[in-house]
Amino acid sequence: MYTCLKKLWKADYGQWNCFSETQKFNQWWLWLILIGLNALFVFFAFEQIVAESRFGNLSATDVVLLVVTAFMFLLNILFFNFRLETRIQTDGIYVRFFPFHKSFKHYSWEVIDQSYVRKYSPIREYGGWGIRIGTKGNAFNISGNQGLQLEFNNHKRLLIGTNKAEELAAVLDKIRRK
Repeated sequence: MYTCLKKLWKADYGQWNCFSETQKFNQWWLWLILIGLNALFVFFAFEQIVAESRFGNLSATDVVLLVVTAFMFLLNILFFNFRLETRIQTDGIYVRFFPFHKSFKHYSWEVIDQSYVRKYSPIREYGGWGIRIGTKGNAFNISGNQGLQLEFNNHKRLLIGTNKAEELAAVLDKIRRK
């Protein structure tokens, strides 16, 4: 069928794996904000519950403060576990945005009209990063401004962010030549 640049056997799908990428949220500024907010809420909780010092006239109750602090910790854990996984195999493209997608979404070559790597503006085109819906279709992205654009036979579009644009473009070129 298709020849791949890398011949790695994947027992999960029984297909030859041509390209594989896993991305996580690793932007320093995002983690600075999340950890800073956690530290702030832990400080407020300590000051109010242990030191019995209230902040202003409209201080939250101890229970509310503990719930919000726990929510912030859970939000950090959620961001830590986010990952965008992309696989190009002989039978198509697999993508998963964990933890929202428990299993990979498969797009076979038969339903893909075009596939190419392009630059994009995450904020202007899709309103940011994550699982997005925009004017140019849907997007799964974590960071950067490079992506695999898929155009389907039904005229829908999906952009999958990548930090390996050159490697991905080379794989697509190799597949197209076969």
